[in-house]
Amino acid sequence: MNPAIIPHPVSFQLTGGAPFVLTPATRVRFDAASVGVAAWFMKWLGLDDSAKGTGADIALTVDPALAGELGGEGYKLSCGAGGVAIRGAAAAGVFYGLQSLRQLLPPDVEQSKLRTQNGKLTAPAAEIVDRPRFGWRGSLLDVSRHFATVAEVKRYIDLMALHKLNVFHWHLVDDQGWRIEIKKYPKLTEVGAWRAQTVIQYREQELDGVPHGGFYTQDEIRDVVAYAAERFITVMPEIEVPGHSSAALAAYPQFGNTDAPGYAPRVQERWAIFPETYAPKAETLQFLDDVFTEVLALFPSTFIHIGGDEAMKDQWEASPTGKAFMRANGLKDGHELQSWFIRRTENFLAARGRRLIGWDEIQEGGLAPGAAMMAWRDVKWAVEAARHGHDVVLAPTSHTYFDYSEGDEAEEGGTIGAQTTLEKVYSYEPIPAELEPEHHARVLGAQGQLWRERMPSFARTEYRAYPRLTALAEVVWSARERRDYADFRARLPWLLARLDRLDVNFRRPRK
Repeated sequence: MNPAIIPHPVSFQLTGGAPFVLTPATRVRFDAASVGVAAWFMKWLGLDDSAKGTGADIALTVDPALAGELGGEGYKLSCGAGGVAIRGAAAAGVFYGLQSLRQLLPPDVEQSKLRTQNGKLTAPAAEIVDRPRFGWRGSLLDVSRHFATVAEVKRYIDLMALHKLNVFHWHLVDDQGWRIEIKKYPKLTEVGAWRAQTVIQYREQELDGVPHGGFYTQDEIRDVVAYAAERFITVMPEIEVPGHSSAALAAYPQFGNTDAPGYAPRVQERWAIFPETYAPKAETLQFLDDVFTEVLALFPSTFIHIGGDEAMKDQWEASPTGKAFMRANGLKDGHELQSWFIRRTENFLAARGRRLIGWDEIQEGGLAPGAAMMAWRDVKWAVEAARHGHDVVLAPTSHTYFDYSEGDEAEEGGTIGAQTTLEKVYSYEPIPAELEPEHHARVLGAQGQLWRERMPSFARTEYRAYPRLTALAEVVWSARERRDYADFRARLPWLLARLDRLDVNFRRPRK
């Protein structure tokens, strides 16, 4: 196989000269701005920085003068017998240049025992100039429906880094489990992190009788955030407001609609939409403020995802407290009450220098002025939001939901019942055709979704993610005119061989 780069660079030329040879004596040279990147690379590669190498070196340089040409994440790479030089306008660009060097090296480099074995690892002479198309290149991992260990989360982040993805959307809470330690409210994890059992099949109601749960301590959260930052990945938490709150209300039922008929919250065992919502009362609002205060202390990300989707209005509209609140605040129905919750949360975050982002339901009743939207149901919401001056991230079910099967449902089983092929993912264009050019800058990018209702194991999660997430990585990084599915498929085996060395349980593409 010929060396190949995914995502496809802006410019990639094999120059035909003598190759670069990686040996244990190779030295990594770097400037002050590249210290962190160099430390990551040497640790990953197993190079001893104290070695006095006499062979070709790898030179890493941050050159702010390149910003106009390459932006903050672009890079230039020159590789040959004389060494490797990687320059970026910022450290992120140097890091992405190293990911391309990684892909120029043979897949055996991914196994530590082979990284510098006998000095036989070579990279072809090449010149690369590259920069990403979009600044938001993300992937969502749902750990509420099925918990993932810290080690599994870090592995997921490592694979994102290989693909030059830069936003890790961590879906930490939902009806089926609350996964983040909140010190002021310990029952959120003592109670809300555990369900008694789990439904077995999507279309059946049989339960497995096996308790499931887990959560991340605040120290573990800090560790993951720092680990991701070393790889230039922002960790964005999702804390659902006002729906998808069953697990939280199972722990603290007083914050729900206690006077609504039939109110009985529990950590849910099935996959569905449930009626529990946070109640519009002072003690609930204080609870939410307290939760977000602790969340903001753990996550430095500018954007905080608040969900906002699939909030049922029944309990609000049946609750005397809810109805009285709506009358007192001039809200005609539950849709406007939902918008009130979103606006209040947006104000809370904005006052602390953060930005709210939520699923496209947050526009129901009016989008909060500074909010950004993640469009999952219909592109029309993204178009409308962008036209009104809101930033948008595309995450449509049609192309980016990887809980959908890639092949025939009868063959693969255990999915939601829809299909999204590798070619379909690759065909996706994040900028809606109907969006006027003057609003294109409002499209921050796109991301892939790993909703894990039917992914109980991490191996199954990897099977659903790859190589479809590989295809999406090229969609959000590479220039539109550089994308060609036949060419992508020709390059893919080189990357899949790399995933194979990493023991990733990817789905092998059919011809």
